[in-house]
Amino acid sequence: MEKEKEGWEAERKRLVSWKVRCLDSEEKLNKRIGELEEDYEDLKDKYDGAVGELDDLKNSVIQEHINGFEKGLRQAAFFYKDVDALDSRFDVDKDVVGGKLVGEDEEGGEEVGNEAAEAEKDVDATVEGDKAA
Repeated sequence: MEKEKEGWEAERKRLVSWKVRCLDSEEKLNKRIGELEEDYEDLKDKYDGAVGELDDLKNSVIQEHINGFEKGLRQAAFFYKDVDALDSRFDVDKDVVGGKLVGEDEEGGEEVGNEAAEAEKDVDATVEGDKAA
């Protein structure tokens, strides 16, 4: 009986030490999880701030391009008095390709009326006439 009691006592001590180690490990892991959650919140706040700033910068770049286009229209109206800068045919989303006004998202493009082609020829003639003078 004594021998069995000593065996049980040794087993109890061993189990108690395992229990203590497990509780210590659990406490350390919970502390580490708390630290990681705090770090995650900090990183999430920084990421959200960076995304917001990036959106603001994108909008600023777009606005600067629009402002530059409008400035070019004002200068064209100043140098060529017969050009109406408020004409709806002046669209920042379109370009002249093959003598036709084409939207950025269009493949073949749409042709603008003969007035635009004639106005373009008049402007070219005026520019050539200015160079000759």
